[in-house]
Amino acid sequence: MDFRPVAFIVGVLMIILAVAMTLTALIALADKSVDWQAFLSSAFITLFIGVALLFTTQGKKSNLSLKEAFVMTVAIWLTIAVFGSLPFLLAVDGMTLANAFFESMSGVTTTGSTVMVDLDNSPHGILLWRALLQWFGGVGIIVMAVSFLPMLQVGGMQLFKTEAFDQSEKILPRAAEIAVAILTLYCACTAIGAILLWIAGMGLFDAVVHAMTSLATGGFSSHDASIGYFDSALIDWIIIALMIIGSLPFAVFLVALRVGIKPFFEDGQIATFFTLLGAAVGSMVIWLVWSQDYNLGYAIRLSAFNVTSIMTGTGYSTANYGNWGGFAVALMFIVMFIGGCAGSTTCGIKIFRFQVLFAAARVQMSRLVQPNGIFIPYYNGKPMPEDVPTSVMGFFCLFISTFAVLALILGACGLDLITAITGAATAVANVGPGLGDVIGPNGNFSTLPDSAKWAMSAGMLLGRLELFSVIVILLPSFWRD
Repeated sequence: MDFRPVAFIVGVLMIILAVAMTLTALIALADKSVDWQAFLSSAFITLFIGVALLFTTQGKKSNLSLKEAFVMTVAIWLTIAVFGSLPFLLAVDGMTLANAFFESMSGVTTTGSTVMVDLDNSPHGILLWRALLQWFGGVGIIVMAVSFLPMLQVGGMQLFKTEAFDQSEKILPRAAEIAVAILTLYCACTAIGAILLWIAGMGLFDAVVHAMTSLATGGFSSHDASIGYFDSALIDWIIIALMIIGSLPFAVFLVALRVGIKPFFEDGQIATFFTLLGAAVGSMVIWLVWSQDYNLGYAIRLSAFNVTSIMTGTGYSTANYGNWGGFAVALMFIVMFIGGCAGSTTCGIKIFRFQVLFAAARVQMSRLVQPNGIFIPYYNGKPMPEDVPTSVMGFFCLFISTFAVLALILGACGLDLITAITGAATAVANVGPGLGDVIGPNGNFSTLPDSAKWAMSAGMLLGRLELFSVIVILLPSFWRD
């Protein structure tokens, strides 16, 4: 295995990270905040190591093997999480190493769980850095999902493999082209979202922060009360729109820009996503009106925002849905596993995997009725490759196993049942808040023991990189020739 192309790419990303730290330092300095020094120090350390990696590996091997692509995928997220934690460690008083890494990993994986308190009085520099980490993590996972994960055949992602990646020497150049196109679209959506939120009544800084974290389906807010701080129906609906945009496949957006809106109606993921979201929101509206005596308009607003936030893995809240009764809590727990479409900023199980499993189950039931019949599962009107249902079933098995093991670990760390179970779910599904008084929508992760924070950080990484990408490099057979 040749680590030089991996180190080269990591070095480039570290330089980009250092530039982002420098820009944040300038904003902090303009805000007359003392944390600019922490960002500048972090930028220097990150830039030094990034440039060293760049110059020691440039001009070498330019293509990636399959094993190197796996290593690169994990190395990128770990590197950003490690060096992204430096500003937290240096700028926030009392920030421990476990807390800093947890906050950084939660940011770059767009999870949204936080250990920070008193956000309303926190300096703008550190609040902007949290948003930038999620924004980078959102666009990064889109590029990965479009260019690398299909090649790695992770959890059925080979469904989205294109001919452009059939040969390894095309991977990096083609991925760069895709990254530029996606980044351009991503920036445009963020800018439009920020302008709309500013017009709706947010301050300019809050508008930029929430546009970045809404589109990234990350959920880091600049206020302790999250979006509930603004108490504005218009702001709620704008953020709902941004969360939904972030949950749709960005590759379809790129195609639609060339040929019109027809691709949105041809992708089965999108129709299924809106069907499930509509069913969940509708069920919650009925429950709030019937059992909690909410008026219909307010029930629609609360349900649409909070259900969309949890299903897409954003993690914003405008109310403590833990007080809405048993049905509401159970529904929120279920939808946090769903996620959005492949090629979006969301995590979770993702819509296409439910479609694949349903198609496979339907074929199995048909075979039971007609044992001699020939039945083929279809996806988007085309026969599925034989390995896709098996790959998806393997992902489901690994997802449930990872969730169960992490819940047991959190229980062993001293967490109560609800906190341990929902903490494991929110980490692996990259949702943000859990349920209960400790880590619920009105809670915080700062009171958890360090051992639980390290375990949840590992769970966030596993969930963000589709489990297999991380676990496969831990196998001894992976490192054998």
